[in-house]
Amino acid sequence: MEDDCRPLLGYEPTGESYSHRGSTGSLDIRTKRPFHVEPRNIVRDDPQERISAEAAILNSRVHYYSRLTGSSDTVLSPPNHVIPTAEEIYIYSPLGTAFKVPDCDPASKNPSIVTIFAIWNTMMGTSILSIPWGIKQAGFTLGIIILIFTGLLMLYCCYIVIKSPKAIKGVDTSNWEFPDVCRFYFGKSGQWSSLVFSMVSLIGAMVVYWVLMSNFLYNTGQFIYSHAHNVSTSDSEYGTNGSVRVICPYPKTNPGRNDTMSTLCLGTMGNDTSENSFEHYWSKNRTIPLYLIILLLPLLCFRSASFFARFTFFGTISVIYLIVLVTIKAARLGFHLEFHWFEPSQFYVPDFRLLFPQLTGVLTLAFFIHNCIITLMKSNKNQEHNVRDLSLAYLLVGGTYMYVGVLIFAAFPSPPLSKDCIEPNFLDNFSSSDVMVFVARVCLLFQMVTVYPLLGYLVRVQIMGQLFGNHYPSFIHILVLNIFIVGTGVLMAMFYPNIGSIIRFSGAICGLALVFFLPALVHMVSLKQQGNLTWQSAVFHTFLIVLGIANLLAQFFM
Repeated sequence: MEDDCRPLLGYEPTGESYSHRGSTGSLDIRTKRPFHVEPRNIVRDDPQERISAEAAILNSRVHYYSRLTGSSDTVLSPPNHVIPTAEEIYIYSPLGTAFKVPDCDPASKNPSIVTIFAIWNTMMGTSILSIPWGIKQAGFTLGIIILIFTGLLMLYCCYIVIKSPKAIKGVDTSNWEFPDVCRFYFGKSGQWSSLVFSMVSLIGAMVVYWVLMSNFLYNTGQFIYSHAHNVSTSDSEYGTNGSVRVICPYPKTNPGRNDTMSTLCLGTMGNDTSENSFEHYWSKNRTIPLYLIILLLPLLCFRSASFFARFTFFGTISVIYLIVLVTIKAARLGFHLEFHWFEPSQFYVPDFRLLFPQLTGVLTLAFFIHNCIITLMKSNKNQEHNVRDLSLAYLLVGGTYMYVGVLIFAAFPSPPLSKDCIEPNFLDNFSSSDVMVFVARVCLLFQMVTVYPLLGYLVRVQIMGQLFGNHYPSFIHILVLNIFIVGTGVLMAMFYPNIGSIIRFSGAICGLALVFFLPALVHMVSLKQQGNLTWQSAVFHTFLIVLGIANLLAQFFM
């Protein structure tokens, strides 16, 4: 056994460091002890312990070079191209097991403040544009209560997800994600269910992105065309006058109306009556969604999405700019509030409305990070502070949503406009000629063009990895998948361009499985196996599952 434990790559006394050998890994050369193990010696059917043919060949090469290398001879040292990179290093045991080498470099860990803002940046998506509309649908007072209550519930369910791998005893769960936990408790059905609903959230986000990119591209073109031809759109828009112009795109509103159908029908009518040649070729619902195919479909077919990952910082810049924009607009408009608890008035909606499930659906997706929170928390330097850092991140996210939602709702000029005019994308309540809003739309458009291929890459990796065991089985496979994703976005942008409804339905669907049902069920099963399940805990977590079901069913009646 002493020979088996001896490194096959001896230490080089010349003082040449590992980094000088062309590797970027954090492991010293002395810790690389790859053994070649025949596949027949692997007895467990575990992906982490299965050895590929490439790995066997690589280790044979290293084994061969190490036999040629003397204790003090560096001439025949293994060349750089046969040394595994840090992410490819496994420890192969003569007993027939293979374990991934964890990244033990403390420098690669993030402090708590970085982890908190990483969660905030990941969670801040397109949902922030629909929060004011959601508060309007629920009513101002009830909307604030629901935002706080939903945030606390989502935080608790996220806490369950983080703790779930650590509750499994006797198994190395250091590299597990939540689908692995579901597979441990419920078999492949649990793993596949978590995967399917994760796909719902990702594809739903991509559909919302396509609708918003069509919106932003349309308004950007309108702004450029209007300024180039000195065209004023103020006469054709129903709204306020003054330095901060707020518009009501569909002024014939009724309290309690169905925003989706009104927006869809009136938007289509507006396009059909246009006689202008520019508007004929530059239509928000007819042509712009098709133009985006030329740009985005080729980007989705890239083998790697690493290039687009470099632009993720634009998400933070866009959100910060939105906050600044909302603050400036609210300061100029002032607050316009009246409290009518249950009965609507001409310009104000009730503070408590039966349409509140629309807000809960939006918030379920707005606070959703459960499918990647384990990965984010692994990079936290102080693991003992995970719960505290997660709570602070949710507090920061909830505060951001509250700030934007309350300010937009309160500052909306009523009278002369009704609060019911607040759109699912609050930027639509500002004229396309508004310079500050134009900058916001351009920033968000560029951000979404770079993030959209990343979302497509995540969908491809998870689907193709499960079906074919390869993230890029062939160009045809990837093209068919991307055509399906893009086609879904185009159809929704052309015939159902309401991001509020898309967000609330996708949020309620994925929230039922990945936020309420699976985490609560995993927690109860874990407690039962440990003998610690009480009736109070069973009732509470069953109540969470019922809430998730009710949240989904209510979306179909709003």
